[in-house]
Amino acid sequence: MQIPIMSGIYTDGCSDFRSAYPRNMIPVPKGNGISNGYLRPAFGIDEFCRSSGVDRGGINWKGECYRVIANKFVKVTDKGRIIEIGQVSLEGIQAKFDYSFTRLAIVSGGRVYYYDGISFVQVSDPDLGKVHDVLFIDGYFLFCDDQYIIVTELSNPLSINPLKYGSAEVDPDVINCITKVRNELQVVGRYSIEAFTNIGGDLFPFQRIPGAYVARGAVGRRAAVFFNEMIAFVGGGRNEPIAVWMALNGQSQKISTREIDQILHEYNESELFNCVVEKMVDNSHQFLFIQLKDKTLVYDLNASLVVSEPIWFTLDSGLHTPLKYRAMGFVWCYNRWIFGDPTTNKLGTFNQSHSNHYGREVGWDFHTAILYNGGKGILIHEIELVALPGRVDFKKDPVIWTSYSLDGVTWSQETPKKIGQSGERNKRITWFKQGHMRNWRIQKFRGNSDSFLSFARLEINVESLYV
Repeated sequence: MQIPIMSGIYTDGCSDFRSAYPRNMIPVPKGNGISNGYLRPAFGIDEFCRSSGVDRGGINWKGECYRVIANKFVKVTDKGRIIEIGQVSLEGIQAKFDYSFTRLAIVSGGRVYYYDGISFVQVSDPDLGKVHDVLFIDGYFLFCDDQYIIVTELSNPLSINPLKYGSAEVDPDVINCITKVRNELQVVGRYSIEAFTNIGGDLFPFQRIPGAYVARGAVGRRAAVFFNEMIAFVGGGRNEPIAVWMALNGQSQKISTREIDQILHEYNESELFNCVVEKMVDNSHQFLFIQLKDKTLVYDLNASLVVSEPIWFTLDSGLHTPLKYRAMGFVWCYNRWIFGDPTTNKLGTFNQSHSNHYGREVGWDFHTAILYNGGKGILIHEIELVALPGRVDFKKDPVIWTSYSLDGVTWSQETPKKIGQSGERNKRITWFKQGHMRNWRIQKFRGNSDSFLSFARLEINVESLYV
């Protein structure tokens, strides 16, 4: 009997069946002859270089990596050398970036800075107040504060004309960020998204597109991102709870599941205001990361399209309990992902040959779907995880554990199993004499990054009791 492992189940005290998404394991929907999909270890994190402060985001500009680290704007070379270019305001969390043909613009702590490859300057025009986002479109640099969209002069990006301020016109909500889709300006507020097109003129050169209005918006200033030619965001409309959405041209589609919604509802709105939404396209995956204070929720668009249902999993840097994920601010540069560690003064890069985070073990776990035999009791003689063992560190002899629940709340004592040392690629991971059940049962497995292996299916050998 085969039991699905791509996503599991548990129950809670409110008499509710809940989805248990894999932790630090990535679901991959790929037919392999054993199953139609498997769980593979999440990326390991290696130190790329040490920094002088906590990273606050970055960008690839002209093939080089530029970042804001604490109050410094820097260039990071392909060898991990950090070259300080200038100082920026430290107020706020993540910095924002965009570039024109000749300038890189940085918004940090409400202030605007330009870098042209030689000189680094701050915009000192008194008509520019404190802003929190930047966008380059049609020759203009645009910025936004809570109420207005500010546009620079075409001939001089250091100059601001107060007569050229624009605003979102339909909903008087706070403007959280700006982006563009198909070269149209998208103004993302707390409860709305308004689209604008460039019509030129002497005043604010962008005009609202009435039919493209979306009556939902992002919960925070970093809670929306351009994703798969749409806007993906954490938020919602007026008088509705927060969820995860994708929107464009007047339409919005919910991509969060009931379980993801319930997880988000564990945080208040001020906590979600500080969440960071990012994307990463890698190895035929299109990942949407929702960075929370203690874990990261990840949606895989491509996998979801393959299996015709939302594919989610979680990432964190804890061993036994979730801790904040130590990767944020992804930049693809020098043929690798470079990002900051939001907890220490480090920059990191992904490594697919292990799952440790900066040399430390992290934990993983996953649940199965419910094993049900039509209400008939069964004896469980044997369970086997069909996996790819033997890829571990040659010094290690790792162990994984399994336990089961007959109610989805309380769990049995864990049973350990050695998964084989390096080179033992034919090792079978099997537990014998696993008890019985009278109604239904959920199996859970856990391990740490020392046990580096993928799982293709769970096979159970049972005998019906007919009770």
